[in-house]
Amino acid sequence: MRTLGLVLAAATIAPPAFAWEPTGPALQTLSSGQAWAEVQGEAQGAGLIHAAVDIPAPPKLVWAVMTDCREMPKLIANGDPCRVLSADPGGTWDVREQVTHGNLIMPPIRNVYRSDYEPYTVIRFHRLSGDLRIEDGVWRFEPLNGGRGTRVIYENLVAANIPAPSMLVRQALRSDTPKVLMNLRRECAARVGQ
Repeated sequence: MRTLGLVLAAATIAPPAFAWEPTGPALQTLSSGQAWAEVQGEAQGAGLIHAAVDIPAPPKLVWAVMTDCREMPKLIANGDPCRVLSADPGGTWDVREQVTHGNLIMPPIRNVYRSDYEPYTVIRFHRLSGDLRIEDGVWRFEPLNGGRGTRVIYENLVAANIPAPSMLVRQALRSDTPKVLMNLRRECAARVGQ
């Protein structure tokens, strides 16, 4: 009985299998040059984000922008540059700290997370410590137009330890995620041809 309880407890906190692909309305939004994001409620007050954006830049360039801590304030309007706390000398993983300033809905949030890298194709990340209760996600980079463009797909199961209704937090995620993706698109497009 004890073993069954441990298995059930592990199943409730196991990371989600990430395999979402944009279809239907999401593809229409992407083809118009806009970002798509949807957030659904999950157990423990978490939100599961599915989002994507098409960027007119190759995956290697998009990757370089996303992994450069100095770029974070350009992508996350209320974010500080992230800090790499530790890293694998071979570049297969690192641990970063990201701090975002609060707004009317969200307080400031400090997040420490580990990222595991498959260069130019996948970044998997998960929470180690900080103000988030749950964070487990992936960034995927799919080449478009013979590698001249990139579809960035973002999936994240996230919950914060903040005194706000889950529905309000999900609404903030639904609003902010496309902004971050469009900032990424803008920054990458500006670097094409440089």
